[in-house]
Amino acid sequence: MGSRVFRASVVVIAMAFVSAASGAPLPRAAAPEEVGLSAQRLQRLTEVFEADVLSGVIPGAVVMIVRDGKVAYERAFGYRDRAAQAHMTRDAIFRIASMTKPITLVAALMLAEQGRLQIMDPASRYLPQLRSLQVGVERTSASGERSLALEPMRREITVQDLMRHTSGMTYGPVGDSLVQRAYRTANLLDDQQTNAQMLDKLVALPLAFQPGSTFEYGMSHDVIGRIVEVISGVDLNRFVVERIAKPLGMTDTAFVLDARQVQRLAQFQPAGQGGKPLIIGYNPAKPQKWYSGGGGLLSTAEDYVRFCQMLLNGGELDGVRLLSRKTVEWMTSDHLPPHIAYGAFTMELGLSAPLPQLGQGYGLGVGVRRERGRGVAPGSVGDYFWGGATGPYFWVDPQEKLIAVMMLQEIDMAKRMRYRSLMRHLVYHALE
Repeated sequence: MGSRVFRASVVVIAMAFVSAASGAPLPRAAAPEEVGLSAQRLQRLTEVFEADVLSGVIPGAVVMIVRDGKVAYERAFGYRDRAAQAHMTRDAIFRIASMTKPITLVAALMLAEQGRLQIMDPASRYLPQLRSLQVGVERTSASGERSLALEPMRREITVQDLMRHTSGMTYGPVGDSLVQRAYRTANLLDDQQTNAQMLDKLVALPLAFQPGSTFEYGMSHDVIGRIVEVISGVDLNRFVVERIAKPLGMTDTAFVLDARQVQRLAQFQPAGQGGKPLIIGYNPAKPQKWYSGGGGLLSTAEDYVRFCQMLLNGGELDGVRLLSRKTVEWMTSDHLPPHIAYGAFTMELGLSAPLPQLGQGYGLGVGVRRERGRGVAPGSVGDYFWGGATGPYFWVDPQEKLIAVMMLQEIDMAKRMRYRSLMRHLVYHALE
């Protein structure tokens, strides 16, 4: 009897996996009004993107809006590759940069739910190399010469520090501190390294801040990606593809593309009149070996919407559960302690910055809205969000049962911020 029950359970689980992994699209609303959105007002969003493509401001984009579990709006604008005059398609694949971070954090939280990772632990329990790091303290002489003194950590980096960017790690390309210069010299963002090699470089460098003292956007989530690899015994690409993407039906989400997928890769605006497209991030001619947990994934708008719908559903989609409801609630709550300091780069995050003056905080891999009135764009208390340096952006609003995903390849920071703000305003203005 027991063996028959076991076999039946295996069959049920297998059927659920096959159903979810089929990549069946989310249901479509017959009209936006079916889920409480105005088609007339959504037309304003269409007009803005079409006008900007026509005037050459952006090459193209894909935008999806989901409410009550149904797709209310889905449009492909402009060109997937303007230089080749290849029109954008809804299944175009984008370099999603830091929108990788929430997926990496889900991977880590899945291991936590299995009892294999403790968020309160010192990170050195999983990566012993992190045990004896030092902190770089800049000093300036009377002549104005800068030097770097080293001091020991006052406490170890915890897994939670890595998950909420309070580890003291930074990014090399986004400032000119002496620690950031050292990051650049070490070539920490080399896409031909492995996560293990990245960590070896990182631990040879000082931290920018004492652990737990400062929110500083940086390489913390890349280290989480390495922890996932060490605990699971497989590389981060395999973990994401086999344990997150395939079960959720995210058929075009991975760190590496096959030859057919490359044909759908969205390109950046050509550099100058008649110029060739810029290549930033994934290069099909020289695929990356570094599965960056902070920024290396490629995905489509529909794939990412499925990921967001799983979160909005409390960790489950189409019968496949990755996380418990309470884990998702915890992940998407503000984890920054009172009186935390903020690194200089934080303001550069624009409307995503987890600053009290914007009424926002930071959870585990996502920004979190804490107040209605302080933000520079509409939203709801409890909505969570993030974007990437290559242009994409998403948010999930549990109060409104709303998901919005914008896939765009645009590296200019001012342009990225403009479209994120526009999306927020135009989508919320369309709510009936």
